[in-house]
Amino acid sequence: VVFVAELGDKSQLMALTFATRYRPALVLTGIVGATALINAISVAVGYGLGLALPTRWISVIAGLLFIGFAIWTLRDNLEDGDPAPQSGRSHGVVFTVGSAFLLAELGDKTMVAAIMLASQNGWLGTWLGATAGMLAAAALAIFVGRQLGKRLPERVIRYAAAAMFAIFGGWLLVDALS
Repeated sequence: VVFVAELGDKSQLMALTFATRYRPALVLTGIVGATALINAISVAVGYGLGLALPTRWISVIAGLLFIGFAIWTLRDNLEDGDPAPQSGRSHGVVFTVGSAFLLAELGDKTMVAAIMLASQNGWLGTWLGATAGMLAAAALAIFVGRQLGKRLPERVIRYAAAAMFAIFGGWLLVDALS
């Protein structure tokens, strides 16, 4: 779910942009730290909600949010943003990438997805899965996206992500209401 949420997201485009300026290993290192932290925060919030709210209502809310994400993905105008300043030091690049990625993910749809998933599932599996999903999307952007980004229209990526959100949202709603 989190992997799909990251497809065509601003953080994936940010990873792509950083990878054009810095070594991919440094970019991925910065993203790993930021991803682990943002998902730990999301899972903690979601696990606490799961203890307080009935599972059925959480599924309904999550389903509606995913359908909202589908609409948002179709309407969202993706911006490349300005690239990070050059830094000759490896730790400076890692810090710059990690900080930018962390700030970009705060309140993002993937954070909400991790919160909703953690409210219904165990915290460790959700944290590992959400982190792996975000890292897989970032790795895709870094290692494959640089070459394919010139050939694949942004619109195709956006439509595919929106369709997946709608499918997940519908599935959650059907599951909650049955």
